[in-house]
Amino acid sequence: MHSIIIFASGAGTNTTAIINHFKNNGKAYVSLIVSNKTNAGVLDIARLRQIPFLIVDKKTLHESLLINQLQSYRPSLIVLAGFLWKIPPSIIDAFKGQIINIHPALLPEHGGKGMYGNEVHQAVLAAKKNESGITIHYADEQYDNGNIILQARCKIKEGDTEKDLAARIHRLEHFYYPRVIEFLLDDMKTT
Repeated sequence: MHSIIIFASGAGTNTTAIINHFKNNGKAYVSLIVSNKTNAGVLDIARLRQIPFLIVDKKTLHESLLINQLQSYRPSLIVLAGFLWKIPPSIIDAFKGQIINIHPALLPEHGGKGMYGNEVHQAVLAAKKNESGITIHYADEQYDNGNIILQARCKIKEGDTEKDLAARIHRLEHFYYPRVIEFLLDDMKTT
């Protein structure tokens, strides 16, 4: 069975979708949740599901001890699910090709530093786009820059608010992210 580590900073809706998906098919499990916020909702999910968690600050994120801790869980993938800090090059190098991210827009547009959540939806609506979507991609040393694995699209309807668009994007995220993770894991050996 594959081990997945999730990095998250928020409520944990994608984390819940991933946990539930793999609970039902038994191909993987979330072995660790890493967060940079002591009050993140994702930590409540970790406690409820009895998943070990780790809270990191900016200093800890750059220490080699963290890499050793992560490696001890033998992850097949590290999944970024709303983690708002840039992953340092030392972690990218230690887990080359094993870190994926989800972005709530169609990259390369509306990505980069500071572009997350409602900031993205505001930018998409302000640009008067007729569609938006999600991008699942490999993480590299830059924000929202790695090779794209999958993009899924949704229409923007006349009169849509940020809340309307966010709800549509969340449906895409919760459906596609667990399935893309499963697809990637199917091509890997379990450790």
